[in-house]
Amino acid sequence: MSPAVPVRWYEPWPGSTAVPGPTLLWLHGGGFFRGGLDQPEAHDVARSLAARGVRVATADYRLAPPPGLGVAARRLMPTRARYPAALDDVLAAYDEVGDRSPEGVVVGGASAGACLAAAATLRTIDEGRPPVGAVFAYGFFHARHPRVAQRRHRSRGHRGLSHARWALDATNRNYAGSAAAREERLAFPGGHALTGFPRTLVVTAERDNMRASGDLFATELVGAGVEVRHDVLPGTRHAFLNRPGLAEFAHTVSLVADWSRRGAARPSSRRPSTASPAPSSGTVPAPPEVASS
Repeated sequence: MSPAVPVRWYEPWPGSTAVPGPTLLWLHGGGFFRGGLDQPEAHDVARSLAARGVRVATADYRLAPPPGLGVAARRLMPTRARYPAALDDVLAAYDEVGDRSPEGVVVGGASAGACLAAAATLRTIDEGRPPVGAVFAYGFFHARHPRVAQRRHRSRGHRGLSHARWALDATNRNYAGSAAAREERLAFPGGHALTGFPRTLVVTAERDNMRASGDLFATELVGAGVEVRHDVLPGTRHAFLNRPGLAEFAHTVSLVADWSRRGAARPSSRRPSTASPAPSSGTVPAPPEVASS
């Protein structure tokens, strides 16, 4: 069983154009081995969405050890854990968010968080309690990264090396923990059956080695009969949601907010709540958009 998972809540700001709608469970990236609730890709994204009237929850899932530690990881970093620990944490957070979200849940994330969100979506489909939507920003979804066909679409600068296919594949192996686990559908959903996926927004960065996986996954979703909106942002690079001052940050947040609120949440087959919503703690007094549980 997953231990208690920290979940941070962002309520729509007073004066925002909030309308009743699903809660977005948003997951940060970081290659499965770094990142947290305070990084801009989590906190600033959630705060900006709340300012636009979207209720957001972020989850502090367990991280894998950094690549290269091998068998020494358990001794050197005993709190770290490989697959499926992060997925278990996301599913535990999904339970909490679902119990407190009568309009349903949209599951989303950026980079590795998008992969975890896709895996959680498949698991909840299997269990008959799927989200009402999914949102993926510059995610990667395949055990082995597809090749970027056009040179002008490849990562530049330091990410040309750190995001080379061999490095990305090594990160995937590190997260999965074994060759067999890496091929599992809930480790990397790309290339597996996607039947039953909810309506999905896919945003990819134009100049990003991980774009090939995001583009391919969007195509696979369409092939599975899923309603998909797929936007490629011109001139953008990976992890732009970690830079709140960029125009593409504001554009994507607005896009996600509008997409998440579009239409009424569809009825969900998720299990009914058996308890009253737990009271939030640690509320920030002004503006009152953040709480932790």
